[in-house]
Amino acid sequence: MPAVVYRLRGWEANSMNVAAILKGKGRAVVTTRPDTSLQAVAEKLAAKKIGAIVIAAGDGRIAGIISERDIIRAIAAGGPNCLSRPVSEFMTRQIVTCRESDTLDQLMATMTALRFRHVPVVEDGALAGIISIGDVVKHHIAEVEMEASALRTYLCAG
Repeated sequence: MPAVVYRLRGWEANSMNVAAILKGKGRAVVTTRPDTSLQAVAEKLAAKKIGAIVIAAGDGRIAGIISERDIIRAIAAGGPNCLSRPVSEFMTRQIVTCRESDTLDQLMATMTALRFRHVPVVEDGALAGIISIGDVVKHHIAEVEMEASALRTYLCAG
């Protein structure tokens, strides 16, 4: 069964967008094939110190995504023997993606409401990056600190 991909819509034009995060963090995305074992995926997550891996189909499309939480749930349900099975059995197939023009405010709200931490960025049908909730929060904190500093400067000058 192919993955179901949802796109976020209806974002404010004046808010900071996903492209700003990708500019700072880069566009590299760790991917693997659906037939990769769950054990190999867990090892790759640990080696790269990341929380999720995008599962890419043979034609380059996104087939799914798997996170550390998905692996924990798989082990809890199936025991350690599930680690030798393909990641396609455990990956999330209903994927929410975003675009570079999407705002961080909406992305943060969606990630919080739907309780996931990683969103692939897709442009013109191709994987262009991945955004984690940590990336969004880090960027949001920097933006708030910059606004506070500008406000202090303005108040001290006036």
